[in-house]
Amino acid sequence: MQSILKKPGPLVMGILNVTPDSFSDGGLFLDKDLAVQRAEKMIAEGADVIDIGGESTRPGAAPVTEAEELDRVIPLIEALNALDIAISVDTSKAAVMQEAISAGASMINDVRALQEEGALDLVASSKVEVCLMHMQGQPRTMQDAPQYNDVVSDVVDFFKERLVACVNKGINKSRICFDPGIGFGKNLAHNCRLLQELPKLLIDEVPLLVGVSRKRMFGEILNLPLEERMLASVSAGLLAVSKGAKILRVHDVKETKQAIEVYKAIEQNH
Repeated sequence: MQSILKKPGPLVMGILNVTPDSFSDGGLFLDKDLAVQRAEKMIAEGADVIDIGGESTRPGAAPVTEAEELDRVIPLIEALNALDIAISVDTSKAAVMQEAISAGASMINDVRALQEEGALDLVASSKVEVCLMHMQGQPRTMQDAPQYNDVVSDVVDFFKERLVACVNKGINKSRICFDPGIGFGKNLAHNCRLLQELPKLLIDEVPLLVGVSRKRMFGEILNLPLEERMLASVSAGLLAVSKGAKILRVHDVKETKQAIEVYKAIEQNH
């Protein structure tokens, strides 16, 4: 099991969805061989982590059964073990977490922040790292009419509550990172404010993972379809890095990696 959070950042997490309905790459990598080829390409482009998802969490997404998610995810983890890459698994189900950890996953990336039945205890009983994401509502309805008293304060309070819950169960904070959940129960103004005030989300030295890749917000800002949002995604990701994000979860690994390398060269040359 490789530690992801102990690696010096910024890190690039390549997205590998083995689903028929994910908003950007749904249906493209359901075949295991195609999924492995995609992982190999992202690794060659500089990915530090591959994040495997077997259930779409896009707005409006329908849930899948535990068995179906396991069938999609576990064979792929086993296949990627030969590639010497850290593996994250995007799931909220304790049973999927258990099998993923047994198969070799280094991180559990949970959009529900270990709030589903058995998830917190399962991660506590393991040595795996975990990403806890903020989401208002559930994927099927989360974008209907999201409302906050103050989105930054509300996300901060959520992070603090989940950190206490994890530490009380015996999960050391060195195993935890936070994700503000851009686009998960948030409108354009909420997303922009979270990115603008990202340093306020750096709580108790817990690192931040940010996922803005190809999000709807860029369609709203620029009136662009999914396939034309790469440049906007890289730009927003680099902004997040400049404000303290340690991990960027992306579809466009090569372009993001290049942007980060240029940023690092300039920042370190003084």
